Amino acid sequence: MTERTTIALGRRDLVVVAGLPGAGKTTMLRHAADGVPVLDSDQVRERLRAALPDALPYRCYRPLVHAWHRARILRQAVRDDGPMVVHEPATRASTRALLAAVGAMTRRPVRMVWLDATAAQALAGQRVRGRMIRGRSFARHVRRAGRIREALLADEPPPGWHSVQVLSREAADTTTFTEAASQRTR
Repeated sequence: MTERTTIALGRRDLVVVAGLPGAGKTTMLRHAADGVPVLDSDQVRERLRAALPDALPYRCYRPLVHAWHRARILRQAVRDDGPMVVHEPATRASTRALLAAVGAMTRRPVRMVWLDATAAQALAGQRVRGRMIRGRSFARHVRRAGRIREALLADEPPPGWHSVQVLSREAADTTTFTEAASQRTR
């Protein structure tokens, strides 16, 4: 039996739930982040899909989704005093640097929760959710994830990050975020 993992959120934490596409980030956040603001690029994707013609493939507006998602992260970090949770693969060094910069600019500790899944587990997760990413794109994620994974397993946060916590897919199923009610200043 897997033990329950509780991640305590600091007053202004920016927590990034990261890992390969299909690792289980969305599934974890559905149950773990109850009551905590979560920013996910799928929220943007759904809004755009509703506004754009049905025939327009996602690959045509994917850059807009990612730019809008990052703009939402910055906006939330600037406007809200409480903790926030961001859904982002964070396999790119440039994405990690950008998130660290947002944290530094807004005086937020940036923390990573890495869902450690193999490529096979992540592909299975994509099949379950019914949305596969292109093979070449997934292979790039896998290569980049391999580079950062070793540092994360050695408890070495990326530059500008305050902490990292590595969770298995199984542990993600029993993980929750907690926030002290007195931390919020709205």
